[in-house]
Amino acid sequence: MSDHSIALPAPFEEFSELLTLLPDGDEAAVQSVRTRDASLTKPPGSLGKLEELVEFLARWQGTGTPTLASPMVAIFAGNHGVAGQGVSAFPAEVTAQMVENFTNGGAAISQICALHEFNLRVFELALELPTGDITEQPAMDEQTCAATIAYGMEAIAGSPDLLCIGEMGIGNTTIAAAVCAALFGGVGADWVGRGTGVDDAGLNKKASAVDKALRRHQGELNHPLKIMASLGGRELAGMLGAIIAARHRKIPVIIDGFVATAAAAIAFAVNPRALDHCIFAHMSAENAHKRALDVMGKTALLDLGMRLGEGSGAALAAVMVKTALHLHQNMATFEEAVVAGKTR
Repeated sequence: MSDHSIALPAPFEEFSELLTLLPDGDEAAVQSVRTRDASLTKPPGSLGKLEELVEFLARWQGTGTPTLASPMVAIFAGNHGVAGQGVSAFPAEVTAQMVENFTNGGAAISQICALHEFNLRVFELALELPTGDITEQPAMDEQTCAATIAYGMEAIAGSPDLLCIGEMGIGNTTIAAAVCAALFGGVGADWVGRGTGVDDAGLNKKASAVDKALRRHQGELNHPLKIMASLGGRELAGMLGAIIAARHRKIPVIIDGFVATAAAAIAFAVNPRALDHCIFAHMSAENAHKRALDVMGKTALLDLGMRLGEGSGAALAAVMVKTALHLHQNMATFEEAVVAGKTR
C-alpha cells in the first residue's frame, strides 16, 4: 500500500489527494432497490449476482431508480518503447491499425457496442511517440504522466451513467506485469504471460524485460504514482484518470482485463477504497490477472477464457448489468401478477 510519508513530486500531489478524499456510495439508494426486489415475482436472492449488479448501479449513481441511458466503453490506446525488445507477437504499428479498426466498426468491441447500443469512444494517446523503453529509461517523466492522468479524467465529459474501461497497446501486457511486480512484489516470471500469443522465447524476453526494468528503476518505485511514471504506459495513466474522475462524479465503472486491472491497481495501492465504485469484468486468460485480483481481494464477474483486451470483457459485463437492470425494472411484482407471496 501507499506510504503517505513519502514526499510526492508536485505533479502527483493532487491525484494523491483525490484518491484519498473519496465520496461514498448511497446506501439509502441500495435499500430502495432491495425493497423493490423483494416485491418481484421470484424467491428472494434467486437472481444472485444480477441483483447485486442493480445494487451496484444504485449505490454509485446515488438513486433508487438507476438507469443505463448512456453507458460508455472507453478505450485508451498507447505505444511502448519496450515493444522494441521483442516482447510482443505483433509489431507496434498494429496499435494504430487497431484503433482505426475500432472506429471503422471492424473490431470485436465495435460489434459488441453496436449490438447492445453502448457508446464507444477511443482515446489515442500520442501513438507516434512511444513511451520510453522501461528497460533503459522511465516510461514517462512526471509531467507527462500527470498530464495523461488528467487527460483520462476527461473521458467522463459526456456524463455516462456507466463507464467501461479498456485499452489497446502492443507490448502493454509486459508493462502491466512490470507495474504489478513493482506494486505487489515478485519477479518478471511471476507476472508475464503469453499476451497476444508469444512463444517461449518471447515469454522469456518479457520476464527478462520486467526484471531489468525493476532493477533499473528500483529507486523510484516507492509510491504507486511514481511506479506509473517509471513503468507504466499512457493508456494505463489514462485509465487511472478515468477511474479517479468517475469516483468523484459518482459514475460506476467496469474494469476490463489484466492491463486495465494493472492501471486500477495503482489507485488501489494508494487507497484500497479507491476501487469501491468499480467491478472487475472478467478473469483474463493471462494467469497474472487472477494473481492481481487475489492480492487486492477482488473477484471477477465472468470467466470466459478471454484475453483480447480492447474493453471486450468489460462490455460483456455491461451486458449483464443491462440485463439485470431490465429485469429489476420490468418484472412484475407479486401484486401486479396476482401471485401469492412467500408465506413464511
